Formats: sequence, structure tokens, C-alpha cells
Amino acid sequence: MPSEQSVSSLDVLNRVFGYSAFRGEQESIINQIISGQDALVLMPTGGGKSLCYQIPAIIRAGTGIIVSPLIALMQDQVAALKLQGVAVAFLNSSLSFQEVQEIEGRLMRGELDMLYVAPERLCQDRTLNLLHQIDVALFAIDEAHCVSQWGHDFRPEYIQLSILHEQFPQIPRIALTATADETTRKEISLRLELGNAHLFISSFDRPNIRYRVRQKNNARSQLLQFIETEHPQDAGIVYCLSRKKVDETALWLEQQGIKAIPYHAGLSTSVRQAHQERFLREDEIVIVATVAFGMGIDKPDVRYVAHLDLPKSIESYYQETGRAGRDGLPADAWMVYGLQDVIMLRQMLSSSEAVEEVKRLEQRKLEAMLGFCEIISCRRISLLSYFGEQQKEPCGNCDNCLEPVESWEGTTEAQKALSCVFRTGQRFGVNYLIDVLRGKKTPRIEQFRHDQVSTFGIGQELTEVQWRSVFRQLMARGFIAVDLEGFGSLKLTSESRPVLRGEETIYFRKDVARAKKSSRRKKTNQAGRYADSFSDKSEEKVVWEALRAKRTDIAQEQGVPAYIIFHDATLMEMVEYHPTTRHELSQISGVGASKLEKYGDEFLTVLNQP
Repeated sequence: MPSEQSVSSLDVLNRVFGYSAFRGEQESIINQIISGQDALVLMPTGGGKSLCYQIPAIIRAGTGIIVSPLIALMQDQVAALKLQGVAVAFLNSSLSFQEVQEIEGRLMRGELDMLYVAPERLCQDRTLNLLHQIDVALFAIDEAHCVSQWGHDFRPEYIQLSILHEQFPQIPRIALTATADETTRKEISLRLELGNAHLFISSFDRPNIRYRVRQKNNARSQLLQFIETEHPQDAGIVYCLSRKKVDETALWLEQQGIKAIPYHAGLSTSVRQAHQERFLREDEIVIVATVAFGMGIDKPDVRYVAHLDLPKSIESYYQETGRAGRDGLPADAWMVYGLQDVIMLRQMLSSSEAVEEVKRLEQRKLEAMLGFCEIISCRRISLLSYFGEQQKEPCGNCDNCLEPVESWEGTTEAQKALSCVFRTGQRFGVNYLIDVLRGKKTPRIEQFRHDQVSTFGIGQELTEVQWRSVFRQLMARGFIAVDLEGFGSLKLTSESRPVLRGEETIYFRKDVARAKKSSRRKKTNQAGRYADSFSDKSEEKVVWEALRAKRTDIAQEQGVPAYIIFHDATLMEMVEYHPTTRHELSQISGVGASKLEKYGDEFLTVLNQP
């Protein structure tokens, strides 16, 4: 291992990882850790968090100990680092006793730059005793939001990690996460005893991701149209709220000719691992999953994340959509959302056994998520504002910017809907209330004599679909609540009084009845060379396909995901600059010294073909 004085962080960035310059605050964070200080880092997915501890671990004397929550994530990161010439290993339950002993021996002999471990293994007496006998360069705690009981992905084993400060007070620690609001941030600092750590907050903006929310209207068909029209040969993630819906959606997509596999906690460990491995290693594959899937997934070429159900919070939404476009190339965050989503999530929240303080917090998070869905201005401004980041100019790369939303003044319609809830006793669901408003004499309405109430038939000016939109938006704004008994009945809240008294004017967004054809994706500086710009028979397209085929062959020979060989963005640079010598190839972003030595000649052969 090099001494801290013998090599600079920029040298390592260039020689090992093949990049010519740092991004954002990477260099400041790295220097903070190299100097022996602690850091708490908030950086969006795809922003380069891993380099913030990998480079200091290579430069500082000793071994960097990386705490990572998932076996698959460890294995992929270790495989990628080995290809870059880094001395690295992991300790987890996938290893045999003999393999564990071999790695522990290398650790004791000082042969490792980095060791990846799970939090529960790190806190075992055996592991701690080992660490006390070696030089530890640093402790990196990845996915640090898992420590927060207020967060969206709490893992109790993370709380034990305060032991690092207690037993190794002189060793620098870096905690990293992609999503943490102020409450979660404070809890990370408190539970990990990072009170003196420097806080680094990078921009949460992911300009290459296009955010789109559609009115739910036959969600499966909408999803299929989205995939076939915009991403027919791309890797993607589809999130559903229930295991049953995951299984049914994956099967249905398969029947439509889409290569899709399910993932949820109800599947056996072996099946989950097999499906995750397929997703990481294969191109053109869709994984349909609950929120049990995705944390730490390093696959850089996921071109879209689709939600068929409403996430519970903006943190969850941001974390999940952030798994798209990690390579900086264009990607989509696409969601369909409807009235039933609001009802279901409010029911789940009201029936939760959590303490009232937690339920109130979850209620606020859900309200913020609903507000994001219904907003008629730039979605990116709203999203960034939630995390305390101000952006003044509309992004030009969300649905509301690209297809400005019409609104309509609906105070009278809001009063009719709220009055109908009241006149029918606040004991009925949306479908029943719409029938009353539209004057349908069903047996049930006649049974309860609601054909005699003043709101019967006063809403015939709107269609059933339009009334559902009115009720959805009234619920999203908190004028109507779902009953606590879980039967889907609606009741008025105190916020509805000013509307009923005519003291508040209500504007509704006009839902798009049919998804418009997507306008051509705005090219960002990061993503301007995406392969879609090639014409089908161009020379560039031929070279692009040949490079991808070579990458696939090498990856299959070595049993690793293709992106570990080279990212799409690296292949795109090869197509654009067409290097013909090793020196020229070494100037391509992502081609470090080790990969140049391993793969340079094979890729140059492809590039030099007539």
C-alpha cells in the first residue's frame, strides 16, 4: 500500500479508476478523511459516493473497513475493485470457513487495501478482536440512513455501529447516504456519534432523470405502452406495493414478451439471490419488485424506474428513482397514481400499530408525496425543495415542464363533493358518492334513501372519471380523510370548512385523459452522447454494438456483470473519440491502468477494425 505522502488522491483517481477530474465535493471529502477527520456525506445515487472512501482507503496506511448491508452489493463492488487492481476482499455468510480464514490471514498480514463487511459481522467479538490487531485506515458506513428509526429503510443492526467510535476513537469514520432529510440526518449523527463530523451535502439534483407522473388508468397497459414505446430493449425496475401484485405483473409482462422477473421478501433466499444476479448480469431485463429490492444496487445502466403504486414518502421515491441512470445517461422516473393509492396508504397508516409520534411523521411524509404528485409546477423544484435545496428555474426535463398542466377553477365542484360526503353521513366510499352526485338510482342508494338528499344528481356536469379526479385531489390536499375502520369510507376534515363556507377558492389540475407522445428527451451535458442518437445503419452504431458484444463476451468469461468491465458511458466515449492506441485509450474516462492492461488490446482490436 502506498504511504499517504507518496501519492495524491488525483493520481489514484486517474491511475486506478481512470477518471481525469473529481466531481462536486469529492476531493474535499477525500482530503477530510485522508487527514484523519470524520465526515457525514449526503450525495445522490450515481454521484460517486464510493470513491469518497475507496481513494482514502488506498492512500492511508492500513486497511479500510467498509460496512455494507447487502451481500450482492459487496460482491459486485469487490469484483469491480479487483479488476481495477485494488487489493480487496469481503467477509460475509457466502464464504466457507476456509475462505474466511484465508481472508483473515491476508488482513493480519496487511495485504488488503479494503475489507467489506456486514454490520452484524463487524460487531462480533471475533471481528473486533481482529481489527484491534491491525492498522485500520478508516471505517466507511455505507447506506447510513439505515441507522435511523425515522427513515424509510431502518435496520436495527446499524445501531450497534456506535461501537466504532467507542473502541476506535482515533480512526476516521465516513458515513454516506443518498437520502436523508434533516430529521434522519440528525439521527445518523447522534446514533453513530458523529457530532464532530464535517457535513457534506451535495446537490440532490439528478438532471439526467426525467420525472413523470400519470393518472392511473389501467396501469398494466400504461406500463406496457411506456416500455414498448420508450424502453423496448432497456433494463428497468418496476415497483409495486404488494407481493401478489409483483408476481402478477412480472408474469403478465412475460406473457407480453418482456423479459421480467419478480423480487420480494416472500420468495426464498436462493430465488431472490438468483433473480438479483440475473438482473445485474443480463441486459434488457426488467425486475418487478417490492421495496425489498434495490438498496445499494450498482447497475449503472438502468434506464427507467416505474412505480405502479404510490410510494409512502418522497425519501422512498427519491431513493428508488435514483437507481435509474447512475451512469449519467438519460433515464426515466415514471409513475402512475390514482385515488385508490391514496385510500390504501391512508388506511395502512391509520391501522398501523406505530406510536402516535411516528404515525404523525409518516402522515406528513405521505402528504408531501401526494403534494408532489398533484403539483402543477416543475417537479424537480418541488423535489429538491423537500431536501432543503433551492432551484429557481424550471428544469425543462419533467412532465410538467415539457407538457404544461392545465388547471380549472373547481370551487363549486369541491363544495358539491364535500357536501355529498356530509349529507350521506360520512359512511360511504368514493364509488357510492359519485353515483349519488351523478343521480344514479341504485338499489343501495334507494335503500339508504340517498336519492332524497340535496346532493343527489347535482354533479351530472362531470363524468365519473372527472369526479374521481376531484375526490383524489381533495384527499391529497387533506380536505377528506379515510375512516379509521379500514372500510374506505370518507369523512370531512376541519380543513374542509373554509371551502364549504365559500371562503377558499379551489383549483384542480386537469388530468390528461391519454398519455401524450413523449417529446424528444432533452439532452443534458452528461447524456448528450447516448446511443439513441445513432442512426440504425451508421458507422457509430456498428462500432457501439461491436464494443457491447466484446464487453458481454469478456463479462461472461469472467462471471461478472458487463458494467464492471466498462460502463456504457465509457463505451460511448470510445465511439465518439475512436482511440487507436493504448495511450489514446487511456485518456477515455473509466479506463484505468489495470483495465487498460487487462482489456485494452481486445477493445482496440474492435476499434481498429476496417
